[in-house]
Amino acid sequence: MTEQITDQKRAVILLSGGLDSATVVAMARAEGYSCYTMSFDYGQRSHAELDAAARVARDLGVVEHKVIGLNLNGIGGSALTDSSIDVPEAPTEGIPVTYVPARNTVFLSLALGWAEVLNARDIFIGVNAVDYSGYPDCRPEFVESFERMANLATKAGVEGHGFRIQAPLQNLSKADIVKAGVRLGVDYSLTVSCYQADNDGRACRKCDSCRLRAEGFQAAGITDPTRYF
Repeated sequence: MTEQITDQKRAVILLSGGLDSATVVAMARAEGYSCYTMSFDYGQRSHAELDAAARVARDLGVVEHKVIGLNLNGIGGSALTDSSIDVPEAPTEGIPVTYVPARNTVFLSLALGWAEVLNARDIFIGVNAVDYSGYPDCRPEFVESFERMANLATKAGVEGHGFRIQAPLQNLSKADIVKAGVRLGVDYSLTVSCYQADNDGRACRKCDSCRLRAEGFQAAGITDPTRYF
């Protein structure tokens, strides 16, 4: 998308193409931010989420959508980046194998760099500590710590133009997130949440992400538009 000159306050928003991040874009837009979205082609199992991110960015009218290529499958260690590790299709104890080492740290670091270039003071991320899979980099302590680091490690932060890491979904249930998104006009049929979606974006119905998504729509009393294979 072509960048437009705007006097609005700017925000960089991490957009995976899933339900949560799409809702965060809509929330930031509703707060009057000029939205710049960032997605990552990091070697993930399903590339359908990148197509979904592009659809969501267009539908919500972001100023610019940037896709950054990474090679997190080069270090492996996750069912999302290593095809030899199966995606679990039943709830598991502890931190699941779908945790990608350092993913949110890396993603936020690159979003921070772009925010500094754009003179944006706010970075939004759709992490959640209520209905989530046990990932350590989704906890409030992580978000708070990264914000402190961001203001120590950047020219803008040192010069007194600090950054805020905003996680508006942090304490919401999945049902609350769905309800908020519907109120803000999010078209959830454009999104893909499944860890192992096929090339057409159809979901498996079995993975942890599919389960949490389906339970959220059911609890919200809203029809689930997810397409399954």
